[in-house]
Amino acid sequence: MAFINRKEELKLLKDRIASNKAEFIIIYGRRRVGKSEIINEILKQNYGLKLLAREESEELQLRKFSESLSTFLKDETLAKNHFKNWDAFFTYINERSKKRIIIALDEFPYLVAENKSITSILQDYWDNKLKNSKICLILCGSSISMMERLLGHKSPIYGRRTSQLLITPFSLKQALDYLNMTFEDAVKAYSVFGGTPAYVLEYNIKKDLRWNLIEKVLKKDSFLCRDVEFVLKEELREPRYYYSIISSVAKGNTKISEIINDTGLDKGIVGKYLSILTELMLIKREVPVTENPLKSRKGIYIISDNFFKFWFRFIYPNKETIENENYNVVIENIFKYLNDYIGHTFEDVCKAALEEMNRSNKINFSKINRWWYKDKEIDIVALNEDTKEIMFCECKWQDNVDAGKILNELKEKAKFVDWHNGNRKERYAIFAKSFKKAIKEKDLQMFDLKDIERELKK
Repeated sequence: MAFINRKEELKLLKDRIASNKAEFIIIYGRRRVGKSEIINEILKQNYGLKLLAREESEELQLRKFSESLSTFLKDETLAKNHFKNWDAFFTYINERSKKRIIIALDEFPYLVAENKSITSILQDYWDNKLKNSKICLILCGSSISMMERLLGHKSPIYGRRTSQLLITPFSLKQALDYLNMTFEDAVKAYSVFGGTPAYVLEYNIKKDLRWNLIEKVLKKDSFLCRDVEFVLKEELREPRYYYSIISSVAKGNTKISEIINDTGLDKGIVGKYLSILTELMLIKREVPVTENPLKSRKGIYIISDNFFKFWFRFIYPNKETIENENYNVVIENIFKYLNDYIGHTFEDVCKAALEEMNRSNKINFSKINRWWYKDKEIDIVALNEDTKEIMFCECKWQDNVDAGKILNELKEKAKFVDWHNGNRKERYAIFAKSFKKAIKEKDLQMFDLKDIERELKK
């Protein structure tokens, strides 16, 4: 599999390895996000070994680790005398850590599931031996909930880590390293396949979106047709309730009351499961940009991963049709609503462009997000509390957009935004695939696809 981007993550790890003191690094993130590939990339350039845990007995795990270490370190004695317990394992790697060595325990939660005392054993060895060695110990895991518990204050290894990396899906800016096509096609591909590296790399850039959807997603023997189900079953205990909730959100039910009415589930169940899905970063809660996230009751829930959103919107409801291999029926239904679907992702693309402009000091805003109130909604609003400057932005996934008409509508909606009324500097921005014509307005900026691409590729 090709390795793309991850420059920031690799630099952070390289800096830690170069410290030449004991390092205890936690790497975690959802399945398919590229954690193991990052470790593999680091090990190409540094002395060390990745030990992959599996769902098997402790005895088999220790035997496998013994065999891997004996081969890597050319230790014939270890090959004949396997580790009998975790004390023996940690004693051995401590003895081998007089010089810099990386030991990465991948899928560490599997080891914890088999023997919960392993974290206490590790705490003992780290405090009394390993922290004074040259080891770079990496614990890696796909179970976000489990890994975050390991970071929590109730965990025996709390406070021992020297670094932690939460690996998240690619942004469009990062995915462009692989999606070598027109920017418009890249936005379409990213809207469907999202930023999970394993999914992005499934996309055949030599073929169009229709071909990729049929061959890579719809065909029932394809990797992507069933992977969402696999990921959820690995992470969640009662998938059927989660499926109902995520499906409801994918249909556009973003408020708790709407999800309850649509699914028929109890309010307590919906609230609990939304909280878990939020912790797993499959769903995110948003409030209007002018609201306090901790206090606001205006929160809505949206699916944070593009492919999960697409899968629950178009694949899950059509499972029977897909099983019968009526792919043309499904693909026609997808393309009937695809522009509208991509339009929502386009808002995130425009927000990303604004954030890039923020980083390069072209603009200066402290908060950038959506805004809504009752039936009024603005795609993006940017705020600067110090200067009392506010920017209202509309995003249109359309060609030949009438900027004048959009601007007038935007100014009307802006009147409903309750933020430093009468004492603020208002600016406006319109994003579109293309415009009918450029218009000159003092506090207006217009961005077409070329402008957005330019900002994201800097």
